[in-house]
Amino acid sequence: MSDSSIVLRDATEADFDAITAIYGHHVRHGLASFEEEAPSREEMLSRWRKVKELGLPYIVAELDGRVAGYAYAGTYRPRPAYRHTIENSVYIDDALRGRGIGKALLVELIARCSRGPWRQMLAVIGNSGNAGSIALHRSCGFRMVGTLEQVGFKHGQWVDTVLMQRSL
Repeated sequence: MSDSSIVLRDATEADFDAITAIYGHHVRHGLASFEEEAPSREEMLSRWRKVKELGLPYIVAELDGRVAGYAYAGTYRPRPAYRHTIENSVYIDDALRGRGIGKALLVELIARCSRGPWRQMLAVIGNSGNAGSIALHRSCGFRMVGTLEQVGFKHGQWVDTVLMQRSL
């Protein structure tokens, strides 16, 4: 189900109470992120600034005037040979899943990154059981390239990482 009232825009510092809360929920309750402690607002702001310094997009989706999700691209790895490969991240307010917010964010992120010098976008998806994220990425042209089995341990269980890739 898609919601036509979704507004996409660049993230601003004022968005970081909501962004921190959205991500914190996923850290505390999910397996999409392998972080075990939810970062502070200050840490999330620091990460945002680093993304912006690299000239990469960091966007939010608003629904009814509130931040409903966010997405950004970051470097895949620090070595110079990887400079044309980026990794995406998409997080949605858990109460607003299934409304097309993730798809709107990812489509916009891909469009913005396609205008830059990058050639490949990777999705590093925590939890091979994360059917929603895998389907979202597949619907946006990503293909499965592998699964790293049981590479994380979180919430008392071993967790896979799914790798998906898309040309820009």
